[in-house]
Amino acid sequence: MIKFDHASKRYPPGMNALADVSFEIADGELVTVGGHSGAGKSTLLKLISAMERPTGGAVLVHGQNVGSLKRSAIPYLRRNLGVVFQDQKLLFDRNAFENVLLPLTISGFPPHEARRRAQAALDKVGLLERQRAMPIMLSGG
Repeated sequence: MIKFDHASKRYPPGMNALADVSFEIADGELVTVGGHSGAGKSTLLKLISAMERPTGGAVLVHGQNVGSLKRSAIPYLRRNLGVVFQDQKLLFDRNAFENVLLPLTISGFPPHEARRRAQAALDKVGLLERQRAMPIMLSGG
């Protein structure tokens, strides 16, 4: 579960990227985030993945307050998240399936389970038929 409870993020010199945002996302729910440039989409994802901390309110991920997490706890939080930024960080020498499979393998999933999860993730976003495509062949828009 992800919960924003009156969360805000302010960057110096006083620019509000997010102000008093509240919502909940249930476990297993697939969510897309859209909006114009500067609307706070990337900031929202950075707060969820603990790349940044809120300057006000609270961001809870699986019951953990991201704003008070120790650095050593952040990798464990991220193991249960799937976040894709617009400027996706893909390995260009690996196909779509291999890019999705790699973090599962690194996280220690058994090979059969990692493959199953990677295919399920690709299917969920409509890319299962393109799983062997190289990143250069996938649209970024």
